[in-house]
Amino acid sequence: MKHYLVEGNCLSDAYHKALATLEKQGKNYPCPDYNTIMKEISLTFYIENAIAEPFISKLFPGGHHELQQYVMEICDGILNFMTTIGGSYWEYTYNQRFAEQIPFIISELKKNPYSRRATMNIRDFEVDSKNDHPACLQSIGLYIRDGKLNMKITMRSNDAVQAAYMNAVGFIGLQRKLANELGVGIGSYTHTAYSFHSYERSFGILKKYVSDIDTKSIEELTYNYEGFYDQLMADEIPSINKMVATLKREHNIK
Repeated sequence: MKHYLVEGNCLSDAYHKALATLEKQGKNYPCPDYNTIMKEISLTFYIENAIAEPFISKLFPGGHHELQQYVMEICDGILNFMTTIGGSYWEYTYNQRFAEQIPFIISELKKNPYSRRATMNIRDFEVDSKNDHPACLQSIGLYIRDGKLNMKITMRSNDAVQAAYMNAVGFIGLQRKLANELGVGIGSYTHTAYSFHSYERSFGILKKYVSDIDTKSIEELTYNYEGFYDQLMADEIPSINKMVATLKREHNIK
């Protein structure tokens, strides 16, 4: 199973190159757990500066509302309470899996900035081995080098079209938050997916995205985050908080 490495000048550039690599190098395989087929490769995409501009890609199935909500889910655990209502899909959230590990990470990196031990494990064997929706994220590695916090993400499985970009934005949001708490700069972001794939239902979208990547400039396919998209996202916070409050009322969550 060959592993591909792509490097970009910014997140959107690396993500676009990853999509193009999947479309052009991927092979189709059965996907019996969802009764479909998938186009798949094993891939890592890398950005030297995780927050370099243009940060925002237009090539994902969402917008500023969805990105802001996902960042809040990852960084603040706004939907962690959903795990208390039952159902296998809400057996966990990523934030719930790593939140209790954050104090160790902060303590370890403050004690020894060159530590190799600041790793958060996400997989829970007892839960994930019995869950129809086991966690895709497996681990988060954090390393301070040259005064900057570098993040390394490992995923067992990653839907390239429907999830990968939002995943990366959410994880980099966590990287920003931790770097701020540690008083260091933001360094590189490495995103490894053992199975980087597109399901058959997204084949047409993937092909269209890659056609745009091949024929349009990076400026046509992206937005800057700082000074533009960050405000669009921030404007969504009140409506997201209202949605969370409504869900809590519906499920009698205090």
